[in-house]
Amino acid sequence: MAPKGDNVVVPNMKLENLLSMKGGKGASSYANNSQAQARHARSMFHLLKETLDGVQLSSPEEPFVVVDLGCSSGTNTIFMVDAIIKHMTKRYEVSGHEQPEFSAFFSDLPSNDFNTLFQLLPPLTNIDGGSMEECLAADNHRSYFAAGVPGSFYRRLFPARSINLFHSAFSLHWLSQWDHQVPESVLDKTSAAYNEGRVFIHGANEKTTNAYKKQFKSDLSSFLRSRSKEMKKGGSMFLVCLGRTSQDPTDQGGAGLLFGTHFQDAWDDLVQEGFISREKRDSFNIPVYASSLQDFRQVIEAEGSFGINKLELFKGGSPLVVNQPDDAAEVGRALANSCRSVAGVLVDAHIGDQLSEELFLRVERRAANHAKETLEQLQFFHIVASLSFT
Repeated sequence: MAPKGDNVVVPNMKLENLLSMKGGKGASSYANNSQAQARHARSMFHLLKETLDGVQLSSPEEPFVVVDLGCSSGTNTIFMVDAIIKHMTKRYEVSGHEQPEFSAFFSDLPSNDFNTLFQLLPPLTNIDGGSMEECLAADNHRSYFAAGVPGSFYRRLFPARSINLFHSAFSLHWLSQWDHQVPESVLDKTSAAYNEGRVFIHGANEKTTNAYKKQFKSDLSSFLRSRSKEMKKGGSMFLVCLGRTSQDPTDQGGAGLLFGTHFQDAWDDLVQEGFISREKRDSFNIPVYASSLQDFRQVIEAEGSFGINKLELFKGGSPLVVNQPDDAAEVGRALANSCRSVAGVLVDAHIGDQLSEELFLRVERRAANHAKETLEQLQFFHIVASLSFT
């Protein structure tokens, strides 16, 4: 049955004015579907602590500034910033240095749901009315000044030499291409890189994946170059993004299973059922690239601004959180909500909210029919990079 009511499609616009995790606090929002990211981040916290222990302590006359790039709109970013500042405070205490004030910037694209984020942010403790130790001990309060910074992290966002620590988790795998979601050649029917019949590069031809790879490496280089201008001497950066174990870029690992199986089949369903044309499907591509560790290292070394303290591939596990693994319906909902929380905004803009609903219903149904395989096979690996700026 065709969807009823208005099917609102957003006309072509720059990706940075559109792309965001699904906002709000609904069932398919990022805030309610990022528990797996939280679990993965916590499992890597010992690596983050190693990075924090290498950051040069600033003088008490200037604030210690932390930035979370690609913060999104849930509680994960607040937890990480709070943990970072508490760890740095302990470092000041142990070293006997006088503690500075702390400042945190939450940064993401302008389309991010900053309203939900700041509604979740705890109130500021009365810093002038007590010691920093008292501020940190205050339950459900924060001990740092906070602000939001909208903009693409592939360009400059902050004044020169102003940031002590950059943190970015689960964001750098998103391509920039500010005027297009993906490299132009992937959408060009006359190009050998045209990704016909697919909405992601998992299993695509070598020309298509090489176009993604080239864009990713260019983006990462731009990211590093921008941060090298903004970071203070002695500062550090902790980065986490999707990675893959295979050297073959056509094998996108966990991302390929998330966007290249049931999600792909649901698009094919819409075509076969007459909801959309083949051309409409083929003009949509997920702008994500899971890099190999080797390619990531090559970009860092070629850009040359940062020293590598640690660079490794970390097994994060499944992106799905289910209470009853034997409940196929719950597994189906979990996969559909996971896809929708990160890609739903793009899908809505491309085919409209009504058809988007139809699409994710099919994702849910297909995942439920293959629940056991979905849980067993859908595993993410993350590239973890600890970098220093001297």
